Amino acid sequence: MGKIWLTRRGLLSLVPALAVRPARAETPLGVPALYGADPLNGIALRGFDPVSYRLGPEPVPGSGAHEFTWSGLVWRFSGAANRGAFARDPEAYAPRLGGCDPEGVAAGRLVEASPLVAALHDGRLYLFRDPERRAQAGPPLLDAAEARWPGLRRDALIGG
Repeated sequence: MGKIWLTRRGLLSLVPALAVRPARAETPLGVPALYGADPLNGIALRGFDPVSYRLGPEPVPGSGAHEFTWSGLVWRFSGAANRGAFARDPEAYAPRLGGCDPEGVAAGRLVEASPLVAALHDGRLYLFRDPERRAQAGPPLLDAAEARWPGLRRDALIGG
């Protein structure tokens, strides 16, 4: 077999690929972005206002004029009041389980969920992969997911 030589030009062509830094919401290979973050811009919940889930039947899009950075992501809000409420207690408004689908978390997997398929259970916001999974979610599933979440979260942050 012939030898493969890496020329100076070939080596220099690799430098830009090594210099590219991942976006804020980028996660280890095969792991979805947490909190429904857009992997291209690091905006949580794909830009929906997390406080709005508690105020009406549908989430409201946030605005670039009302942003707050928490947990390494940019969160957008429809107004200053919602931004202030979130800033005072982000854990109360952010989706549980890092915004991952509870069924996947209960099974030991981080499965991306949709910010448009949400439900409040016992005052906690959960996101689901699809409406069918949301309809089937109940306390046993959510309790199992909550119990499994700390280990999965740790593994996701470490990189598997």
